[in-house]
Amino acid sequence: MKKSNWGALLSAAFLMAISAIGPGFLTQTALFTSQLGASFGFIILASILVDIVAQMNIWRVVAVSGSPAQEIANKLLPGLGYGLAAMVAFGGLAFNIGNLAGAGLGLQVLFGMDVTLGAVCSAIIAIGIFLYKEASRAMDIFVKILGVMMIFLMLYIAFKSNPPLLEAAVRTVSPQHFSFTALVTIIGGTVGGYITFAGAHRLLDQGIHGVDNLRTVDRGAISAIGIASVMRILLFIAALGVVSAGHLIDPNNPPASVFRWAGGALGYKIFGLVMWAAAITSVIGSAYTSITFIKSFHTVIQSNLRVVTVCFILISCILYACIGNPVQTLVVAGALNGFILPLALAVMLIAAQQTTIVGQYRQPIWLTYAGIAIAMIMAYMGVQTLFELFT
Repeated sequence: MKKSNWGALLSAAFLMAISAIGPGFLTQTALFTSQLGASFGFIILASILVDIVAQMNIWRVVAVSGSPAQEIANKLLPGLGYGLAAMVAFGGLAFNIGNLAGAGLGLQVLFGMDVTLGAVCSAIIAIGIFLYKEASRAMDIFVKILGVMMIFLMLYIAFKSNPPLLEAAVRTVSPQHFSFTALVTIIGGTVGGYITFAGAHRLLDQGIHGVDNLRTVDRGAISAIGIASVMRILLFIAALGVVSAGHLIDPNNPPASVFRWAGGALGYKIFGLVMWAAAITSVIGSAYTSITFIKSFHTVIQSNLRVVTVCFILISCILYACIGNPVQTLVVAGALNGFILPLALAVMLIAAQQTTIVGQYRQPIWLTYAGIAIAMIMAYMGVQTLFELFT
């Protein structure tokens, strides 16, 4: 692989992975570990396999076509791309409210700062990165540094919690408990909504597309899932160590209690740093990816990407300051996100069969059928989620 392609691959992989590792990611992992114990390892393993299949289907079609997802959708059915883009942008905006809340919480833990003020400061940092004259390079460096830092800090907490690794390994292949809800939730939290497109669109922006680059695309897709999964596994075994020691995990803030029980006062400060890093990088990933979905709709947007991206972050910040509690917004956005993955995946699976989009390329049969199964299951669960939400 060319050195330039390797750098592009890492940038795309880290952007996707760091977009996934947000406040919700940390909370879900700690909460489900407290509920399922070592058996949650099986859920993680199953989700990794599903995530890889979904991500490879989407990344491959985007790369071979050389077009972003919304343009592919519009080629299949005029107007479909606009609908998909609107869903992704709304979901990204809503989740950015939660991401900024998480960033504010992280700074409160670290410095005793007011949560709203911390959210505003974090938004200013994110805006500063996009206003920098080499914003693309700055974004790549920023997410890589914070991504590596989070993994090492999480590794320390996992070590301090003294987890029962043998039990975790056994239950990963032979679980005592299973939760379909947990499986669907963490799949959605890793490749749902805008997240899976973050890396695919980043590769496009860096000129990595076409059949000749499929090996690079596959490596990027798998690497992105791998980075996010390492973080999830480390948090899982840290939480498992806490639960196995007989400590109770606070349902109101599961990850904070894991860090505090495992590392004491220092562990709680580390939680603040990890929470802030996870939140601020998710703000950046959400803003970048959401704008890639709408930038091709009008030349004004295309020629003013920085301004539009900054406005996206500003609107998120203002909405958070006005709403204060973003929980209900996140619930609605989460339900909407439940439809984005199956819809996007279905679009890509159909597009993979259209010579006008992918030329003579043929998607591997195993990847196609596995993708169909995942799209159907996620669509069913999305309908169930909306039904529970609005009845």
